[in-house]
Order: sequence, then structure tokens, then C-alpha cells
Amino acid sequence: MSRAQLTRTGILRMALGGGGADPLLPAEGGGGRRAPFLLRALRIAVGVCLYWFTSIAMVFLNKYLLDSPSLRLDAPLFVTFFQCALTAALCLGLSLGAACGPPCAGLPTLRLDPKVSRSVLPLSAVFIGMVTSNNLCLKHVGVAFYNVGRSLTTVFNVLLSYLLLKQTTSLYALLACGVIIGGFWLGVDQEGAEGTLSWTGIFFGILASLCVSLNAIYTKKVLPVVDGSIWRLTFYNNVNACVLFFPLMMLLGEFHTLYHFDKLGSPSFWGMMTLGGVFGFAIGYVTGLQIKFTSPLTHNVSGTAKACAQTVLAVIYFEETKSFLWWTSNLMVLGGSFAYTWVKGLEMRKVQEDPNVKSGERNETGV
Repeated sequence: MSRAQLTRTGILRMALGGGGADPLLPAEGGGGRRAPFLLRALRIAVGVCLYWFTSIAMVFLNKYLLDSPSLRLDAPLFVTFFQCALTAALCLGLSLGAACGPPCAGLPTLRLDPKVSRSVLPLSAVFIGMVTSNNLCLKHVGVAFYNVGRSLTTVFNVLLSYLLLKQTTSLYALLACGVIIGGFWLGVDQEGAEGTLSWTGIFFGILASLCVSLNAIYTKKVLPVVDGSIWRLTFYNNVNACVLFFPLMMLLGEFHTLYHFDKLGSPSFWGMMTLGGVFGFAIGYVTGLQIKFTSPLTHNVSGTAKACAQTVLAVIYFEETKSFLWWTSNLMVLGGSFAYTWVKGLEMRKVQEDPNVKSGERNETGV
């Protein structure tokens, strides 16, 4: 699931793919009856459109907050901290509204337990690395190159699955990873040829890819601590992140930067900050909505297509001119990601349909 825009979405996607129903998502029709075709088509269209709009808007908003010449705010950790704080506040607000009935009915009651918070802390450290490196990558590279800059998540998924879980990968999946790596290096080469390469951005893009993969592994380990509740985990994760960000912001002098920031009292600035945080929170919900109305495989295909649309929109919006080889690198990354998703989907279907495969082995197979 490497193609979805991830700041805070990886945890939610795993939970939705892993079984438990999300109380915020619409319930399926009862009695085993399928909804009419037009209604199902409308649901799919709405789910996909919401995912595309929210994900693309979130990237462009974050780029403005992190690297806008008109804003001139050099405080990426503060932007990330604010989004984590808003996410925790929204989780708590939805929990408090659970007694109001739909759509909040069924949400767990959230309260801060220091013991649970300490148990979640290792995941929170990885989570901080993930969201911070994502934002720092976006700060130092253009939106058009952002997709390629952090495209190695799939490769790290394969590598960490082998090193930590001793799971092997098929030849076809490895070939798809090879295409992704080739596209990444070609993209780096072309950014350098055009004079727009940022090695800092590349470093944080690789780190973001690694942290996304680690985040998925640690999430599986930590979920039992919160009774399998994705909302409790999201709440604790973001509360822990807020606490851990304070010494980091102090160490890097961001409080001094904020003190001298001329737009700190501007309502429009805080409006954009809040909007970015709301989109960051909403991406988890619309991702789950798209998976629910389609499938995990279709979600990955949609994410790949969305990344392509995002790249084209960025080139048009920022009035950039890119070479043929630059576009080739993007197509290689997108094509390799699509091929990997397709191969893993076929492998999972084959395993699930094989009566000789044990149920435990089926659960270990995923897209």
C-alpha cells in the first residue's frame, strides 16, 4: 500500500484491512442483499473522488505551509506538531460526541492512560520519523517530484519483510521493485540535470519510505495494547508525538523562529494551518471509505493513478517544463508500483483459493 499519501493514513488502512469495522464508515446493507448497481457505482465514484481530492489538496496545502515564498515560515516541525495536535483533538472530540448517535455512535471512549501511552511510545517514535520526514521531503523537493522522491516504500516493505519476518518475495514482485528503483534513480538523475535536485529532500524521501514500512510493522505489534482499536491508537500516537515534538522544536530553534514570524497573528495563516490539519485527519477516513466501497487492490490502483494526476497538476500549476526522461522516471515508478500491487493481489487470491493453505498462512499474505 505504498502509493497512498501517508502522513497518518498507514495505521488506519491496516486496521480497515485487518478486520474490525470502522464506526465512522457507512454500514453495509443487511440480509446479504447487494445494493442496486447505480447506488454501488455512485458510492465508488464518491469514495474515489473524495480520496483523490483530499490527498492531493493535503499535499498542496502542506507544500504551501512548508515552503511558500509568501509565507516564509521555516518551522517544519511546528507545522507537523500542529497537525498531530489537531488530529488528537479531533479524535477526542469525536469520542465525546459518541453519545450523540450516528455517525459517531460506536466510537470508543478516549482517555489518556500513562501506562498505555508508554507502551505505544516505540511506535510513536517511528510515527514521528514518518510524518516529519514526509514533510521535510515535501519542503525540499517540488510537488511534481514528491511522488518519486518517496517511492521506495514498496522496496523497503520487501526488504524488511525478509529481514524481520523472514518472508520471501516472488520473482515477479522483485522485478517490479527493480523497476521502481530504476525509476527513482532516473528521476534523481534528471532532477540533477535540470538543476532542481535537493539531496536533503532525497535523504528525507528515502527516510520517509523506510519509516512508512517500519510504521506498519510496529503498528501490528502495538495494536493489542489498545484492544485493537485504531482510534485509540491514533489518539495515543498523536498525543505522544505532540509531547516528543517539544524538545525537538526547542533543539532546532523553531520557537525562536515562531517568535519572529510576522504572520503569527494572521487569521488566514491559522486558517490554512487548521485546514491542513483537517485534511491530514480526513485522509484516513476517505482512504477507509475507498477501500470499503472498492477493495484494497483497487485502492492501490487508484492511489497510483492519483499520484500520476498529482504530478501532472503540479507541473501545470507551478508552470514547470520537464524532459522526456523525467517523465519516463515517473512512469517507471508508477508502472512498477502498479505491477507490484497487481502481482501481490494475484498471489493473495491464489493463496486464499488454495484449500491446502492454512488459515494462518493466509493471514500473513497481503497486498
